[in-house]
Amino acid sequence: MSLLSLFSNSQPNNPNVLLQGPDAFLNDYLARDYVSDPRFDGLEKVTVDCEADSLDDLVADLAEASLFATQKLVLIKNPIFLTGKMPAKYKKQADQLQAIFDHVDQIDDIVVIVASYEKLDRRKKLTKSVEKGLNTVKTAIKSYESGKFMQALIAAEGYRIDRPALDLLLERSDQVVDAALGNYNKLKAISNSKTISKELVDRNVDMSLAQNVFAILEAALAHNYQEASDRLQAQLREGTYPVQLVAVFISQVEFLTCVKVLSQRRRSESEIVKELGAHPYRVKTALRTRIGVKQLERMLGRLIDLDYKYKNGTYRDAKVLEVFILSC
Repeated sequence: MSLLSLFSNSQPNNPNVLLQGPDAFLNDYLARDYVSDPRFDGLEKVTVDCEADSLDDLVADLAEASLFATQKLVLIKNPIFLTGKMPAKYKKQADQLQAIFDHVDQIDDIVVIVASYEKLDRRKKLTKSVEKGLNTVKTAIKSYESGKFMQALIAAEGYRIDRPALDLLLERSDQVVDAALGNYNKLKAISNSKTISKELVDRNVDMSLAQNVFAILEAALAHNYQEASDRLQAQLREGTYPVQLVAVFISQVEFLTCVKVLSQRRRSESEIVKELGAHPYRVKTALRTRIGVKQLERMLGRLIDLDYKYKNGTYRDAKVLEVFILSC
């Protein structure tokens, strides 16, 4: 089963595909899976990167017959001709591509376009022709949908993962799909079976910077100052700069504040997830944190001051940051 079935397909029976969404890693993963489909075995595979290769090459590949087979598969990356970024000097090539995509159903070749952009320029006639002639698959995934998507993808590839293992994988990937995909690939390579266990994730996927910072914050708020200090020093030994840590602290405290404020306004957990576009596990963890909005607001003010003073050179070492941690 193609992984494209995990998304809405505009023309499911059309072999010509347009993948469109902002996540390049995810799009490349989906494209590799689609191109490796057994029905395309024996086809000559041609890849054209429109940011590195000539548009004339693309026109030629789409217009000319294959030298080695009756049919070929043309994989098009970075299709700038579907955006507002294409220089006017390529008008000739744009017109040629327009003629090709106006009749894409009449060519023998399979066309797969990987458009890793937030949006396409839908004012262009060429973009409209491509969307009309190809099976358009929009691959954008909201943060709160990442768990459901990863579970479906893992199942589609014939692997099993239980809820605790999936939660840990997503937690250590900061609920970011491309990070989760990368970690999942690593786990597949070292797994002796088709099962991804929590123990396997725990042993082989390190905590992210955001996770480590949250662990420092949790320890400090629980008055476990030795643990908080040890975790802070570990991050500094790994080469993380104080200003980087401050930036992540700000992000974490801002998120906690938003969750707490919405909770005070009697929003349910699921409503907070949707309103913030966050992963459910992250919201659940934030709701469990015992800290009030006023304290969070004071912490945020101090962190913004730290950020400013680290950036203007007033502070340079980590001592001031450690004082902040120990005074939470």
